[in-house]
Amino acid sequence: MLTGSKTTFKVRQMLPDIKERMLSQSGVNVRSRDVFGLRCLPGECVLQRAVMVRKKLTAREGRGWVSGTLFCTHFRVAFVPQDSPKPDDNADPVLLGDHDVALASIEKVVVVGPNRTKLVNPNSSLKFTPEELVLYCRDLRVICFLFDRLTPDAQVIEITYTIAKTYQPPKPGSVLSFQNAALGSVEMKQFLSNRRRDTHTNWFESASDWEQELERCGAAGWRVSSVNDRFEMSTSLPRSIVVPQKLLDTELKKSFAHFHEGRIPRWCWRHPRGSDLLRMAGFQNNIYHEKDDIRNLEMILFGCQSSLCVVVELDEELPSPADIQLSHSRLRALCLGDISTSVSVPDDKWLSTLESTHWLDYTRACLRKASEVACLLRGGHLTVALQEADDRDMACVVSSLVQVMCDPHCRTQHGFQGLVQKEWVIAGHRFSSRINYHRDNDKEEAPVFLLFLHCVWQLSSQYPTRFQLTEDFLLALHDSIHLPLFSSFLANCQRERCKRSQNLGQSYTPVNGWRDVDSSSDPSDPPLPSVWDWSLQYSKHRRDRFTQPVPPIPPLQPLLNGNLNTHPDTHRPTDTAPGSVFLLSRGTFSCPVNLLPWRAGGSGVYKKSHRRAASSENVPGLERLLKAWSMAELPKGLASTSAPQGPPDPYEPLLPLLVGPCMGLWKECYLRGALHAQAFSHPVSANHPHPVERLAREVQQLKDELAQASSGADPTAPPKTAEPRRADTNLNQNANNGTFLFPGSRPQSATAPRSAPPPTSANRQSSRGPPPPPASAPPTRHGHRDNGGGNKHTFLFGAPPAAEARPDQRYYPAPNAAKLPKSNGSSVAS
Repeated sequence: MLTGSKTTFKVRQMLPDIKERMLSQSGVNVRSRDVFGLRCLPGECVLQRAVMVRKKLTAREGRGWVSGTLFCTHFRVAFVPQDSPKPDDNADPVLLGDHDVALASIEKVVVVGPNRTKLVNPNSSLKFTPEELVLYCRDLRVICFLFDRLTPDAQVIEITYTIAKTYQPPKPGSVLSFQNAALGSVEMKQFLSNRRRDTHTNWFESASDWEQELERCGAAGWRVSSVNDRFEMSTSLPRSIVVPQKLLDTELKKSFAHFHEGRIPRWCWRHPRGSDLLRMAGFQNNIYHEKDDIRNLEMILFGCQSSLCVVVELDEELPSPADIQLSHSRLRALCLGDISTSVSVPDDKWLSTLESTHWLDYTRACLRKASEVACLLRGGHLTVALQEADDRDMACVVSSLVQVMCDPHCRTQHGFQGLVQKEWVIAGHRFSSRINYHRDNDKEEAPVFLLFLHCVWQLSSQYPTRFQLTEDFLLALHDSIHLPLFSSFLANCQRERCKRSQNLGQSYTPVNGWRDVDSSSDPSDPPLPSVWDWSLQYSKHRRDRFTQPVPPIPPLQPLLNGNLNTHPDTHRPTDTAPGSVFLLSRGTFSCPVNLLPWRAGGSGVYKKSHRRAASSENVPGLERLLKAWSMAELPKGLASTSAPQGPPDPYEPLLPLLVGPCMGLWKECYLRGALHAQAFSHPVSANHPHPVERLAREVQQLKDELAQASSGADPTAPPKTAEPRRADTNLNQNANNGTFLFPGSRPQSATAPRSAPPPTSANRQSSRGPPPPPASAPPTRHGHRDNGGGNKHTFLFGAPPAAEARPDQRYYPAPNAAKLPKSNGSSVAS
C-alpha cells in the first residue's frame, strides 16, 4: 500500500488478511503453472510484478537490452522476456531461469533516479520514482533493470519495496526459511525424493566407491578401511579411508591420536608411474610414541614405497584463510564498485590496485606448489605427503590441482565432479563455515574453494584443448556455491551430512563412543539436492555448454607391481637409505632431524611444535635422483634444438606459466558486473556497441589514418579492424623474472627467429572490458627474447613437458641450464 504525496512514497505494512488473500490467489497445487508467462515452481507465489521493464544484457548475453516483465516471488526475482517461448507444463521444474536471480544471492538493492542513486532497505522511503533498479549479487553479478516511461509508477514503487523486504539480508536462521520457500512444498519434496543420482560421477560415500577409484588408478598395495565407519576415530574424516594393505585395523586405530583431529596420512591418488599422493594433518604434541606406534606410523607414511618419502609443508608458503578472505573482499570491492557511494578506482590505478589485493599472488602460489608436487610424483617410486596443520583447507587446493594437472580424467566434467567430492566434500572441507551461510561466524569465513576454481581457470585458459569442462561449467559451479540449497556445501564433513539426511544424531560417551540417538532435527525439512544435479538448476541449453569435445583419453599402459613397464627401475634411488624422509619447503629439500617426531631422539615424548627449522644437512642422494629423473626424458644423442618426437604423454603434468603477463584475472566471473557498476545509460540497441567500445574504435581509426598519411598510403582505403590492446604491455614490466618447473619443447630450428607471442585469452583477462588503446604503443620486438642475459628464469626440473599446441608462449633454454634446488636457499621465486 502506498501513502504520501505525489513525490514522496512510503510502503505501509500490508495487513495479514490482504497478504494471505494475495498469496492464495496465486497458489495453485499443481506441478507447475503459468502465471503471467512465468513458470512457477511447485508452491511458489508471485508477490509483485512490473510490466514494460527492460533488462540490461551482459557481454555473454550479447549486450543491449531486452524487454519483458519483472516478477518478485518469495524465492527469486524473475524476468520473462516478451519473445520467450511458452513454458512447457510437463517439463521438470528448473530452480532459476536464464534471467533469474535467487533472493538469497542478492547482497543489496540500489535504485537510480534523475541525477541520484539510493541504497534501498526495508525501512527506506523514496522521494523520487526510480528509473533503474540495480541488484548487487554475492556471486559478483550486477543485474540492472530499466523501467519504461509507460510503466506505472505504482508498479515501480511496489516491486522495488517488495524486493527490498523479501530478500532479507543473511542472518542466523534465515537460511532454513529460504530453503523452505524454494523446496518446502509437498510437490517439490516429492519431486526431489524421486530424483536419481548421476551414475557417471563417483560420490566417494561408500567403500565400493573408493575401491572403484583404486582400480581406476591401478593402486596395488592399498585397501579401503572402514575403521571410521561410525566416526569414532575422527569426526571430520570420511567413513572409508584408504590405507596400506599390510596394516590391520587394530594397528591403525593406535595412529589416530598422533595427528591433529585424528587426520592420519591417507591415500588420495596414484600417478601412473607409481608415486602415491597422501594427505595428513600436523602432529599432536605431548604424545608418547611406543615402538609399535612408530612402526605403524612409518608403514602409513611410506605406504607401498619403502625407500623414499617427501613431506611437503603447506602452511609456510600458502596463504591462510584470513589472508584469502581479505584478498577476496578487496577484489570484490575493486571489481564491483558501488554506484550508491560513487566511489571508483581510476583507470590508471586499476591494475596496481588489483595487484595490491594479492589475489593473483595467492593463485600463483597455489599453482607453483601444485607444480612442485606434480614434478615429484612424475618421477615415480616415492610417496609425497601433503601436510597442513588441520588438513582441511590448502591441502584440498594443492591435492586437487595436482590431480587436475596430471590426470586427464579429472579434466572431464564427471571426473572433476568426482574430484571435488573426494578432496573437498568427503575429505572434510568446512564449506558451511568458510562460506558462512548463516552469518554467525565471520572469523571462519574464507572463500578457499573459489580460489581453487580460479586456479583451475588459469590452467584451462593456458591449456584450453586439454580440458573437457568449459568456462561455463566453472562459472556455474562458482555461482551455485552462493546458493544455500545444496547438501554439498551446507555441512563441514560427512558426519554432518549423514545426520541431516538420515535424521539421526549421535552422542558420545567414554565407554560406548559415538552412538545414534533420536535427532532433534525437524523431519519436515526439505530434502536438499546435490550441486551436481545440474538439470535442476539450469536449462538444457546452458548445460550443453558445460563441456567441449576433446581427444579420447588413452588407456593406461600395462602395470607391473603398480608401476609402468615403460620406465624400468633405473630411476629407483640407489644412493638413498631405505626409509629416507625429506622435507620440501620453500622450494628446497632438506632433512631436518626433527622432521618426524619419533625420529628426533631422546625420550619417546614429543613436546615441541612440529614446525621444522632449516637444516644445513645436504641431500645429495635426492638431488642426484631428481636430476636423473629430469634428464631421462631427453633421447640420447638428440640435439637441444630438436623438437620432441612422437605423441605427447597424456599424463605429463600441465605446468602453468607463472610470470606476470600470463597470470590473468577471470574476466567472465569477476568482471561481468564491472560495466554495470560503472556505466548506466539509456537503452542502446543490441546492434550498437557500448560507448566505450565506440570510442576505442574511433581512436584506433584515427591512428590508422595517421599511419597511412605518414606512409603515403591511400587515405580512402578501408581502415583495418581494431585489434584489442595487449594486456601484458603494462601488467608487469619485470615479467622476465619468473619460475618454470620444466623447460618447454625445443624450437624447430636454432637459427629461425621467434616472433613475439600473440595476445592470448590468458593475457587479456586482466583488463576490464575493451579500454581505448594508448596514443603511442611501444613497438613489438621480434626475436630478441633469447638474446643477452635479460631473462632470468629459474627451472626446478629439466624434463620437457608434453608437446603443446602453443610453442610461441614457452621459453626454451639449453638443456644444461636446468637447475635443481639447493638445500641452503630457495629456488622458487616469490
